[in-house]
Amino acid sequence: MRNLHSNGNLRKLDSDEGETTEDNSCQNGFGDGVILGLDGGATSTVCVCVPFSPYGDRLPEPLPILGRAVAGCTNSNSVGETAARDSLEQVISEALVQSGSDKSIVRGVCLGVSGVNHPSDQEKIENWIRDMFPSHVKVYVQNDAIVALASGTMGKLHGCVLIAGTGCIAYGFDEDGREARASGAGPILGDWGSGYGIAAQALTAVIRAHDGRGPQTMLTSTILKVLGLSSPDELIGWTYADPSWARIAALVPQVVSCAEAGDKISDKILVDAAEDLALSVKAVVKRLGLCGEDGTASFPVVMVGGVLNAKRKWDIGKEVSKHINQYFPGAETIIPKVEPAVGAALLAMNFLTS
Repeated sequence: MRNLHSNGNLRKLDSDEGETTEDNSCQNGFGDGVILGLDGGATSTVCVCVPFSPYGDRLPEPLPILGRAVAGCTNSNSVGETAARDSLEQVISEALVQSGSDKSIVRGVCLGVSGVNHPSDQEKIENWIRDMFPSHVKVYVQNDAIVALASGTMGKLHGCVLIAGTGCIAYGFDEDGREARASGAGPILGDWGSGYGIAAQALTAVIRAHDGRGPQTMLTSTILKVLGLSSPDELIGWTYADPSWARIAALVPQVVSCAEAGDKISDKILVDAAEDLALSVKAVVKRLGLCGEDGTASFPVVMVGGVLNAKRKWDIGKEVSKHINQYFPGAETIIPKVEPAVGAALLAMNFLTS
């Protein structure tokens, strides 16, 4: 991973790995130009276009979003390089069209994308973006966890972020710029708190109940109904016809509904998921020492993703927060007021002004 810090803010990266030209094209009523912030998850990619205007410690209300677009996945590990690059070009173009601006007045682009964990991954996507823009445009690419953290900390990289949507990851930074992560390796390697992990356990419970290897569960009738299937045997064909993470993870609301209705199997799946997600945060915090020597120091934990923020009666996010506060009394759990793509834009602001 690259060293990204300068006193808790994003350190500037050079465009084109060498000299850059100045941008003299901030016209057309856009003042100092615009910033593009992108959040590329396992399911879709969001791009926002905002005016270049460093906000300090407070965001204006309402936040001036000039354009917002959504396209497909930009994680090349999930969909391949061609599809990922096509989605990236599409979402950037649509956001610019919506904003009424164009590439000539873009000051910087910040993309957080799932599956970017090594410098080679960053460099590949940075080159894709540089091919789309004039040479003056600054480009920053990192894991989507970083822009999610920035969405809750005004672009400052300190504390821990927990993402639990289709996939899950915990990621943290200390004030010296050290980084640590836990989870994020996929459900096969233990990410059972992710949406995919929760739904996969539910499907497994249905098959085990059907075989007689496990207890009966309300999940059977609920999942078969929502999928339009008549027998658990048909789940095998349904699952392997398209085992994409997003398709499986879409069953999480059914698991929550069954838990809310008193199904013990569903309840245990969610209890275990909440505990596993909190343990990921605990691992990162301990590794970085964010809690201080006595374990009570204050630090932010930004919580992002549909699994955590579904606002259901059986509230996974609330249960995760309880575990975190039991481990670390000084932890401040934060539900961001802006989406991760805006967090990416805030990082780009810091990137251009630090």
